[in-house]
Amino acid sequence: MRTTVRTKQHPHDDAPDTAASFARLAELPDGPERQALRDELVRLWLPMAERIAVRFRGRGEALEDLYQVAALGLVKAVDHYDPDRGRAFEAYAVPTITGEIKRHFRDHMWTLHVPRRVQDLRNRVRHAAKELSQTTPGRPPTVAEIAEFAQLSEDEVRTGMEALECFSALSLEAEMPGTDGYALEDALGDPDPGYDTVVDRVAVAPSLRALPERERTILYLRFFGGMTQSGIAAQLGISQMHVSRLLSGCFARLREEVVPDGH
Repeated sequence: MRTTVRTKQHPHDDAPDTAASFARLAELPDGPERQALRDELVRLWLPMAERIAVRFRGRGEALEDLYQVAALGLVKAVDHYDPDRGRAFEAYAVPTITGEIKRHFRDHMWTLHVPRRVQDLRNRVRHAAKELSQTTPGRPPTVAEIAEFAQLSEDEVRTGMEALECFSALSLEAEMPGTDGYALEDALGDPDPGYDTVVDRVAVAPSLRALPERERTILYLRFFGGMTQSGIAAQLGISQMHVSRLLSGCFARLREEVVPDGH
């Protein structure tokens, strides 16, 4: 009995043999003949570029747009390929096209600014999760499994997983699930001036404690007791003008200590 063994075909094994055309292209001067040969080379390699684009579908960009980006990468590869370096065109074109598509995602699809390091973590986490999903049927791989596979820490994996959601931002006018026309912006609060008051009080507390007892008493009676300068003067047995000078001195000292630049 004869057994037929089928070998897996490389995705670009149907690539055209264009070595002679590229050698000729490198020798031709600028002009209609060179432009026609260049366009023909782009046409011949376009199926490979489109196969590369298909790998990136499902990431928030239309496939037709990915085809255009891949074609742009292919044109760049054809224009910059140097056959004298000894590499096959495919070996040069694949990373060039892939890089063009990745650059498109980085420059146009991230509506939130994500640092390059976080983008790299995202890519490693996504690749690891995809590979591990084949060995963990029925459940997604855990953070620990992804970390071990990708040789990352669990915190780095979590950062990469969060970045997976950063390709697009939700509009503030988007309706929240389970509500009747309730938008996300309706759930956002306004700035609370009370927080500024808390910060101011905490900042000034050490300076208040450092004041002489009489100045502290005057400030307390004026701002917490609600007394007038005349009332404070009568209670302490000093003149109203003296109370006014002490208050002014306290204010200047507190401003200098709490806000030394004068703002």
